[in-house]
Amino acid sequence: MIEYIILMPLVILIFFLTFVVARDTFLNKNQKRIMLGIVGLIAVLLIQNVVDYVMQSAVSLPYLRTLESIVGYSVRPIIIVMFCKLVRPSGRFTLAWILVAYNAAIYLTATFSHFAFYINEDNKFQGGVFFFSKTVFVVGFILLFHLIYCTVREYRNKKTWIWIPIANIVIIMIASLMDISTIFYRDYPVSYLNIAIVCCSLFYYIWLHLEFAKAHERALMAEQRIKIMMSQIQPHFVSNTLTTIQSLCLLDPQKAFEVTGKFGSYLRNNIASLEEESLIPIKKELEHTRVYTEIEMLRFPEISVEYHNESEDFSVPALTIQPLVENSIRHGVRDRDHGIVEILTQSKDDINIITIRDNGVGFDTEKPLPTDETHLGIQNVRDRLREMCGGKLTIESRENEGTTVTITIPREKE
Repeated sequence: MIEYIILMPLVILIFFLTFVVARDTFLNKNQKRIMLGIVGLIAVLLIQNVVDYVMQSAVSLPYLRTLESIVGYSVRPIIIVMFCKLVRPSGRFTLAWILVAYNAAIYLTATFSHFAFYINEDNKFQGGVFFFSKTVFVVGFILLFHLIYCTVREYRNKKTWIWIPIANIVIIMIASLMDISTIFYRDYPVSYLNIAIVCCSLFYYIWLHLEFAKAHERALMAEQRIKIMMSQIQPHFVSNTLTTIQSLCLLDPQKAFEVTGKFGSYLRNNIASLEEESLIPIKKELEHTRVYTEIEMLRFPEISVEYHNESEDFSVPALTIQPLVENSIRHGVRDRDHGIVEILTQSKDDINIITIRDNGVGFDTEKPLPTDETHLGIQNVRDRLREMCGGKLTIESRENEGTTVTITIPREKE
């Protein structure tokens, strides 16, 4: 009776998986259908194991034992193919299903021949012809290698939890070898392989949720990029720039032509930032900032922007510097008789430093920032620096003296 204790956690796990998968709102319909199918097949395997264990010591019923053994040999390859479908939902598995059908056909021959296996008069399991009796292991390992292929192909270029499906494959392989090993073999009502499949099903369920969380995080980052872009393409800036171009068309057509090109470049860079999921070279961000400031300086000749770039050999998130410079111009130096914005980049020890300094009106840093679009844009820059490269943004300001924004990015994080 004590040998059945090992079944209890497995049965509990099966019920748990069935319940949570059926009620899970985060899995899509295809994932839920596959997971429920896997759980159902695992339940069939556990029942087959128990029935086989009971029939070993019961009155000899060779034909019934042959049938339930065929079920066990046929079901396990199906589960592996369903694991493949979890990993690669868009894949076609025609060859895999052919192998599954071939495997089942080979073992069905046990109902009328001894090619695959048979139960002798003493109710003992006997292997048939070597080639056929080892079919389940050959097919199983081919499908496991196909599972490895699907996993690596689907996730090799993605930042993901790929080690979980790879670990599952290793666990299944080790369990299969333990089942055929004379050293590890034990007369239990459930095989090592079936225990491994139950555990791997739970791990795959956890992996699906981790993948969902990763996809949700990417969606939030994309949404954040959209908000940042929209916050930068301000209606008043677009309107004022177009008005300036319109005026220049009459006064200085050549200048109007140049400004139109810069304005187009500005818009393209903002839109391109939607597709940027990784860091960009600091030179590219500085060039985008330069285009913006040249347009603004055309409208406000009393403003000057100075660049002091000691180091340009590192990367930053897109739209990091330009929003901060825009903030300096709009809320700082625009009200000065001669407003100056300085942009400095340098490297010290193990950090890269970007400094944006202005002689604007400044503000009291002890007071909370307003919740308008500009200051929300600053918070977005701060969040992206922290999440994408471990960077930090600090603001120092004094009323009527100016503001200094400092960005520090660790080199190992960059």
